[in-house]
Amino acid sequence: MKFGKRILATLLILLLGGGFRGYASDGWRICADDPSNYTGITLATGRIGIVSSPRPFKVKSIILNDVYDTHVYDKKNGLITSRVLEGINFACLDMVIDGDTVSRSDISGWHQVFDMKKAELTTSFTFKDKAKVSYVTYALRSMPYAGLVDVHVTALKEISVSVAGNIICPPEYAKIVQNYKVLRDKKTRMPLLQTTADSPSGKHRLAATATFVFDGFSPDLREEKESPLEHSLVFHEKVGKGEGIHFTWEGAVCTTGNFSDPQSESERMAIYIRQGNENAVVEEHLEKWKEMWNGDIEVVGDPESQVDIRLALYHLYAFSCEGSRLSIPPMGLSSQGYNGHIFWDAELWMFPPLLLLNQGIARSMVDYRSDRLGKAMQKAADYGFKGAMFPWESDDSGEEATPTFALTGAFEHHITADVGIAFWNYFRVTGDKEWLREEGFPVLREIADFWVSRATCNSDGTYSIKNVVGADEYAQNVNDDAFTNGSVKQVLGYASRAASQLGEKADPSWEKVADGLRFYKFPDGVTKEYESYDEQTIKQADANMLAYPLQIETDTTSIRKDLDYYEKKMDKNGPAMGYSILSILYARLGNPEEAYRLFKKAYVPNKRPPFGALAESANKNNPYFATGAGGMLQTVLFGFGGLEITDLGIIQHSPCLPPKWKKLIIKGVGPDHKTYEISGR
Repeated sequence: MKFGKRILATLLILLLGGGFRGYASDGWRICADDPSNYTGITLATGRIGIVSSPRPFKVKSIILNDVYDTHVYDKKNGLITSRVLEGINFACLDMVIDGDTVSRSDISGWHQVFDMKKAELTTSFTFKDKAKVSYVTYALRSMPYAGLVDVHVTALKEISVSVAGNIICPPEYAKIVQNYKVLRDKKTRMPLLQTTADSPSGKHRLAATATFVFDGFSPDLREEKESPLEHSLVFHEKVGKGEGIHFTWEGAVCTTGNFSDPQSESERMAIYIRQGNENAVVEEHLEKWKEMWNGDIEVVGDPESQVDIRLALYHLYAFSCEGSRLSIPPMGLSSQGYNGHIFWDAELWMFPPLLLLNQGIARSMVDYRSDRLGKAMQKAADYGFKGAMFPWESDDSGEEATPTFALTGAFEHHITADVGIAFWNYFRVTGDKEWLREEGFPVLREIADFWVSRATCNSDGTYSIKNVVGADEYAQNVNDDAFTNGSVKQVLGYASRAASQLGEKADPSWEKVADGLRFYKFPDGVTKEYESYDEQTIKQADANMLAYPLQIETDTTSIRKDLDYYEKKMDKNGPAMGYSILSILYARLGNPEEAYRLFKKAYVPNKRPPFGALAESANKNNPYFATGAGGMLQTVLFGFGGLEITDLGIIQHSPCLPPKWKKLIIKGVGPDHKTYEISGR
């Protein structure tokens, strides 16, 4: 098998040292040598996320995208509406050498290398004085419900090796697990291990199937059941000194969220890989990642920032899938954080970098909202409004999924403008008028109608949007929040422009409300975050977003005043994105030193060892925070890189590189896949 050459090449690099000290000089690989302080990396396909572990042959969990259980009970907050499901884990092994189980306590030289270009994780170590072990883990981009673990063992002395390939159910499935061993054909020796379970509420059936693929040997296999939750397929082999064995453990997890018969479909996927395609699916995986990396960001002169930027872009690519009509939760596919729901994080933070570098993924994200327009219109009607009112937290149903203990679900309405802004920007970049007619404008029209009905006409003829939770969620039930009003002003204008593009007549009330919305200032000219704002600590750069991304505030004196004022008001333990906004604005003002300071402040305190996975904030440990990755990438693209999305498409104004950056190269931008190369001073 071709795997062998790839593994041996990786082993040679590891044995020679390869120049690794946290990250490789090529800007693509990150290494880990300390399993004791470990936050995993996520190998993901847009459909499943496989979260790594420091324990030999283990993965922490498999997270499913857009497959939710209902009526979930949370120990802290009680009943919540829905939560994305953790999948049945098919990607773990146990190895026993000469009667001793391979564990962290008996190994030396533990080393992991995460290769972002290939989306593969290589783990290597030495077990006592008996064997050298290396294995590569993949979440297969070519088969997005499947993955594999490719293993090499080299004996340092004659050894006896037993290996168990495991399928493990999460504990919440304990009462409803069924385990199977399926032997399809004794002549071709194709035993399959299979487990099915129902989700706790019974909404979904889950199924995982896995099997071994052997290279050059053909051991007997037996089935074992360690517990109702753990089901294993086991082989035994003797290995002479200096000899080796090579095998693959591969499998798939499917659910009724995507398949009418997940048990059979997971079985077919395992059989497909097992019967002669184990090399092909990896080669296809690598080719798909090569295509995605046509959209790339290269930094010369700052190796640490290069790796951090690539890691952020890797996660946005990994957590999404072209053609899926799905969006990205705040924690992507790294955990069940925020219940796997879709927030404004998708449209305002993750969507813009993807729109520049991968329009296929961006299209899936707007498709996600188009598919849920009917439910958004129903919600608006249920609350006495016209048009469409998108939920603050969205799941597969399209209905409001915010837990009822959070006021955001009832009052954080700017999400409905954020969706519209993403839609217009998609048209600006792609110029796809057929899409605008069929999907874009119908959504923009309903959003505009909602905001006209949501706004209140004041006695002086101006308009207010009252009783909202702002982007700064510390500001609850306030009037005329700056970002809310600003996003509404923009989306009403975009709806009118979309109508003009299609030769449609825009509702004159859209422009009237947009022009009449109120914004407040302190006597010294600083923008007030909302009408009654009185110097409170803030969670987000709410008022600063009038300058970017909304570009309503264009006066540089006002922008500087707001920057100076609100950085001091931001909660130091707030989410990362606020500092990203400030960084972009300083870059656009031509101040690279301040821009770089805030660029680093936005994410460096949130990095977690050993790979640099991002937590939501400096005092949290909930990586990977895809929203923060989106903010970081916007700083690079729209701040340092000087790119801007306009009605004329993507243009470049004045780029502004940090002093230590010798060059910034942005590749694969827009439908024409342009390259922008900016040299430093």
